[in-house]
Amino acid sequence: MAGKLRVTQVKSTVSHIHRNRATVRALGLKGIGSTVEVADNDATRGMVRQVRFLVQVEEVPDGGTGEKA
Repeated sequence: MAGKLRVTQVKSTVSHIHRNRATVRALGLKGIGSTVEVADNDATRGMVRQVRFLVQVEEVPDGGTGEKA
């Protein structure tokens, strides 16, 4: 599970509780439409689950196997 998650903020944090606003900021999101790639681990998955109604999540495939042609 050592991949990455691409998290995009799709809704505003205005009118949501401080805890949710802080979680979105801790993920590195700065506003609607901002996207970050974060490590795919239990901690970040828990953060994303906490604010799942404000963000969109995609799993980022590995960049490759390291082979050279």
